Amino acid sequence: MTAAFVSPDAIRSLFSQAMSDMYRTEVPQYGTLLNLVADINQHTLAHNPALREALAQAGDMDRIDVERHGAIRLGTAHELATLSRLFRVMGMQPVSYYDLSVAGVPVHATAFRPVDDEALRINPFRVFTSLLRLELIDDPALREQARQILARRAIFTDEVLALLHQCERDGGLDADHAARFVAALLPTFRWHPTATVDAATYRQLLNAHRLVADVVCFRGPHINHLTPRTLDIDAAQAEMPRRGIEAKAVVEGPPRRRCPILLRQTSFKALQEVIAFPQASGTGTHADTHTARFGEIEQRGVALTRKGRALYDQLLAQVRNIDGAGSTAHDYAERLTAAFQAFPDDAPSLHAQGLAFYRYTVLDPAAFSRHAHAADDLDLPALLRANVVGLQPIVYEDFLPVSAAGIFQSNLGGQEARSYAAQSAQLAFEQALGRPVLDEFEIYAGMQQRSLQALQAQFAHGKTVAA
Repeated sequence: MTAAFVSPDAIRSLFSQAMSDMYRTEVPQYGTLLNLVADINQHTLAHNPALREALAQAGDMDRIDVERHGAIRLGTAHELATLSRLFRVMGMQPVSYYDLSVAGVPVHATAFRPVDDEALRINPFRVFTSLLRLELIDDPALREQARQILARRAIFTDEVLALLHQCERDGGLDADHAARFVAALLPTFRWHPTATVDAATYRQLLNAHRLVADVVCFRGPHINHLTPRTLDIDAAQAEMPRRGIEAKAVVEGPPRRRCPILLRQTSFKALQEVIAFPQASGTGTHADTHTARFGEIEQRGVALTRKGRALYDQLLAQVRNIDGAGSTAHDYAERLTAAFQAFPDDAPSLHAQGLAFYRYTVLDPAAFSRHAHAADDLDLPALLRANVVGLQPIVYEDFLPVSAAGIFQSNLGGQEARSYAAQSAQLAFEQALGRPVLDEFEIYAGMQQRSLQALQAQFAHGKTVAA
């Protein structure tokens, strides 16, 4: 890399901060949410020294305060392919394929994020990026009308496209061009209180699905939330009403556990915002309302292996299928907790049963050195049992389709009971994207394997020194 070029990690950090500043201005309750999360995190760390020590050992303390994920909904394959190139400038890769149609939401998605250890420590900014599936609109005429509306819009500024071309041509951006790149990309994510269609067209698309109207009827895809990371989502959920924030009824994801797994999410209700709709006659505008933007909080736990994820999905489906009520059942939390008694809740069991991913850290260097001197091969299970080597959970950096759909649905007025047949279209999504999505399980397995190799190298070095 040319010395004058700014690193993708630095550009990502600039963009993440600029997005946060913009969204705080647009949605004042987001600022309230950030203050709430900061207070909860500070209190949690003060009263949980073991958690503070674990985060410090993993090198994760610095990322907690800057950690955000955003969500954006796109309308065309061209928009998705271009955004993929723009995110690449910031070191963000598409990870996993999410089919939300199975939960009644007519989109499929990926998550753009950094994927290597150091980049994640610097700033793990993620953007959950959905693409509208026009083929799921039942009415052929309305489907074609939506396609034509989307084909007419241009969501990227000329300047950001020019800077993208420059970056791809030269291999990077210097500090001045990086700052201009961030500033020129922000308008894509900015809120516009004017619609591109008249109120009657908006209502037709709204009747097809609220999310269809949100994607099709505006100049751009406006970021619909930015999510800070909390260390205690149950405390945050309880605190939201005390600060004048209307929280959704339940926390999405797994139940509260000693060893958190995957992802838990909650949110405040979507804002009802006044929109100016152009009159069909072409003269003047008509005022109406639209709900899209909301505030979300997340708590992240350990990443699960394929085996662990299969168990999670099985237990979650078991609870959600009872009485067909899903997370709306009055005793959903109790049912969830009861079902997850079948999921081990301590790190040694999760690791030994191959349910979750971990890094390895030497807790007792002297004992590790003695082991290296005495043993022919590294005996990891014995070292773990003796607390000579410890387990550091690898943070789950991705998303849960059912949880994402639950957040979407709760913020679309609660009336979206659509039922689409399971129609995974990963190949079509990847063709639109212009590349395959990365496999999250392979990423986490690589992290664990690199940690094991580092431990083995330390063991080999100890044998050399002992000899």
